[in-house]
Formats: sequence, C-alpha cells, structure tokens
Amino acid sequence: MAAQHLMIAPIVIPFIAGALMLLYDERQRKAKLGIAMTSAVALLIVSIELMSRTKGEGLMGGGETSFYLLGDWTAPFGIILVLDRLAAMMLMLVALLAIPVLIYAAAGWHKQGQHFHSMFQFLLMGLNGAFLTGDLFNLFVFFEVLLAASYGLVLHGSGQLRVRAGLNYIAINLAASLLFLIGVSLIYGVAGTLNMAHLSKIVAGMSQADLPLFRTGAALLGLAFLVKAGIWPLSFWLPTAYMAAAAPVAAMFAIMTKVGVYVILRLSMLTFGATAGASVGFGAEVLIAGGILTMIFGMTGTLASQGLGRMTAHLVLLSAGTLLTVTGLALMGGGEKMLGGALYYLVSSTIATGALFLLIEPMSREEGGIAALLALTADAYGIDQPEDDDVPDMSFAIPGTLMVLGLSFAGCVLVLAGLPPLSGFVGKVAILSGLLDNPSLPAPLGWGFGALLLLSGFATLIGLARIGIQTFWASEGAVPKVLALEIVPVVVLLGMIVLMTLKGQDTLRYMEDTAQSLLNPSVYANGVLAAPSVEQEAARQEASP
Repeated sequence: MAAQHLMIAPIVIPFIAGALMLLYDERQRKAKLGIAMTSAVALLIVSIELMSRTKGEGLMGGGETSFYLLGDWTAPFGIILVLDRLAAMMLMLVALLAIPVLIYAAAGWHKQGQHFHSMFQFLLMGLNGAFLTGDLFNLFVFFEVLLAASYGLVLHGSGQLRVRAGLNYIAINLAASLLFLIGVSLIYGVAGTLNMAHLSKIVAGMSQADLPLFRTGAALLGLAFLVKAGIWPLSFWLPTAYMAAAAPVAAMFAIMTKVGVYVILRLSMLTFGATAGASVGFGAEVLIAGGILTMIFGMTGTLASQGLGRMTAHLVLLSAGTLLTVTGLALMGGGEKMLGGALYYLVSSTIATGALFLLIEPMSREEGGIAALLALTADAYGIDQPEDDDVPDMSFAIPGTLMVLGLSFAGCVLVLAGLPPLSGFVGKVAILSGLLDNPSLPAPLGWGFGALLLLSGFATLIGLARIGIQTFWASEGAVPKVLALEIVPVVVLLGMIVLMTLKGQDTLRYMEDTAQSLLNPSVYANGVLAAPSVEQEAARQEASP
C-alpha cells in the first residue's frame, strides 16, 4: 500500500520540510540547510522511482500512466494526481536542478534574507503539484503556491534594482493569475467540469453555441500561462527580473518559464488535439506566431545585451519561444519526432541556462569573493549579519579558477548555441529532422522555422563568445576567489548534460514516446476517467481468480 502513496510524495516532502524550517531561528542555518538538502535528495529518489514506473507497472493500474485519487473520489468529481511520462520528466528536472542550486546557495547566498530555504521548498511544492495535478482548479492552487514562494525569492536580498524588478514581477504575475481565474470560471460555466481528462472528452461534442465561450475561457487561460512562459510582447518583465534576482534564485527560475510551456503543451494536446472535433488545432497559429516573435526578440536581446545576466535571461526567452513554436506545429500535425526533440531540448536548455545563471556572479566578481560581496551588501543596506559559524567545510577557493570557469562557460555556450558534441546539438538536430520529415506542415513555415532555429544558435554563439572574450581574455584584474561550493554545482549540471549526450539515443526514445502519448490524448483521458478507487480496486481483485 505504501507504493500507492508514493505519487503524492513530491508535494508532501517539500511542504513538510518548508513548514518545519519556519520553526527554526535564522541563525540555525546549518540545520535548515540539512533539512533542505535532505528534502531535495528525497525528491530526486522519489522522482527516479516514479519515472521508472511510467515505463512499467503503474501505481494504481498498469501501463505508462498512473493515478492517485485524493480522498478516494474518482474522476471527474474528486481531486486526482496524474503521472505520465511528461509529468515524471518534469519532476526529475525539478529535483536535478534543485540540488545544485541549494549547494550553491550554501556558499552564502541564503544569508541575504530571511526564510530562503522555506520559500525554496514551497516553490518546489508548487512546481511538483502543477506537474502532477489533473484538474484546472488545483492547477490554479499550485500555481499560486509557486508564485507566492517566487515573490519572496525574487526579492531575496536587497538593492534598488532587485526591489524594482521584483515588484514588476509580482504585479505582472498577479495580473496573470486574474486572467487564469477568469478563464477557469468561463470554462467551468460552459463545460461544468475542470478535470482536464473530462474536458478532453467533452470538447469534441460541445455545441456550436457553447464553443465560443469555451474558446474564450481557454484563450484567457492560455494567455495567463503565455505570460509565465515569456511570450513576446508579454515578456518585457522577465529579463530585468531574472537578471536582478540572486544567482541561485535565477538558476531555479530557469524552470519557471517551463511551467507555462508545460501547461500550454498539456492543455493544447488534451483539449485541442486530435480528438477535439471542430476545435482541433485551436490556437496553433497564435502559438507559432508568438513563438517565432519570441525567438526573434530573444535573439535580438542576446546580441544587444552587454552583461551576462541580461543575456542569459534573453536565452531563457529564446528557449521558450522555440518550445512554443514546436507546440503550435505539433497541433498542426508536427509529429512525435519533432515534439520529442523539443522535449529533449527543453531539459537540455533548462539545465544549461541554470548553470549559466550560477556562473554569472563568479565570472564578474572582483577580488574578495562571496564573503566580501555579502559584507558589502549588508553594510550598504544596514543589514545585521548573524554571528554564526555555519560556513560549510567546502568553502575553500578552488585552484585554477579561470580555467575551471572558462571550461564551464564553454560547455554552456556549446549547449545553448546547439553546437556539437553536447546535448544542445542533439536536441536541435532532432527538431530539424522531425520538421523536414513531416510533409503535413506547410513547406515555407517549416523551412522558415528551421532557418530561424539555426540563426538563433549563431546569434547565441556570437553573444556568449563576446562575453567570454571580455571576461577571460581582455580582463587584467586579479583572479577572483571562487569557492568550491560555487563551482561544484555548475560542474554537476554540466555533468548531467554530458550524461544526456552519452545516453542520447535512450533519452530521445523516452522523449519520443512521451510525445507520442501527448499526441494521442485519448490514452490520458480514458485512463484518468477509468481510474478505480481503492474500494473498487479491492473489489476487482477479490472477484478475479
């Protein structure tokens, strides 16, 4: 029976850890760090187990999709968590990114403000809940949980730029939440349900009188998540907010835009996919146009940016635009090969941008290291620094600082520019291969997107190479002091990218299987609506010989 409850663990573990750390004083940072790391490692172990089960027997049934009925109420009336290949992949990505970020924060960044670790755990809870939930109401709940935590994290620390950018971030996301709520209300008023699987079944038979209102609600809901994904022209807030955030916060925010992409992908395929009747492909043109414009905006911003922080934020937009364009093409019949390549690219680009955010401060640091930076910040803004001795044992400067920083930066450049031999190249080749092998897409659209994808990689190479030359070749200052706690997380993230590259065939096969299940929404919908309660499952087992 314990295995049946494992599916809710990615939500419960960070919730308990975050609540527990609120009871600790801010001077007890060693204890908080230990609890946070234990939670993150536990999430990784659970995500590995859940991912393995999507390829075999499910928790509450066979096949690739598993279900957890909270309160033992069956769908569409009860709250249901759904674990398929896509959800398992996103859970794994959250855990893999969270552990290096926490290690990096232990170098001193968690001292910049209060309750860093609690807010970080509540962010993980919201992310995992958003990826697992099977209905729109609880998607709204988890969306608000992760946003509330992100509000505190984006303001973590001090400084006029950070506060101004943080307030803009909060205002924009509150407006997006309002759109979300209005969209959900319209959908419920028309369909009478918020269960995503049930909506997938209802939309095909919806009357012509109800379709306009339903599509309006879906458009408002989509707009809320397009704001989160950073689609142009609604992405004006993102570069400054991500650039101004503390380094570990910005690295974790690399996956925040992917929440918007995930929801758009999930809902588009379920409600406007192959089984949607008259609504098939609704919104595809908007996603394609918006995605391409976002790619152009991100590419232009990358070339125009003078600092690595703003440039990395624009690379996040470039990644989001690519994924939104592929989602729109998939709605038009793009095929699982192209969508599978995009999912591979999603994981690769998220890890690479997270690593690059962690490199920003060490690459731009003057002599004195993180301790001097935090002391200067505290002195300038009148912050009392706690007299504790929680400096980790690994807080020593690494030898060969410039070499390690340079190699790490070069690895990020190769991935984000899509150059061989790393995973960025594999992902872009898979997207282009699926694009060229699909005759159902209009040739001008396919060739145009392919050319833009290649051009964006070239622009990324130019922009990052310029930063690299300025940092490692043109700089004549003293070699900065970089702690092992700051560089080890970057090396770990790059190690994940190398592993993805070495296991590229197996990883791509998993992604293509994920894409195939997304393009066949009836499998998801039928499984959710047929998921038995514990009582029904027990009765079935007793009746079976």
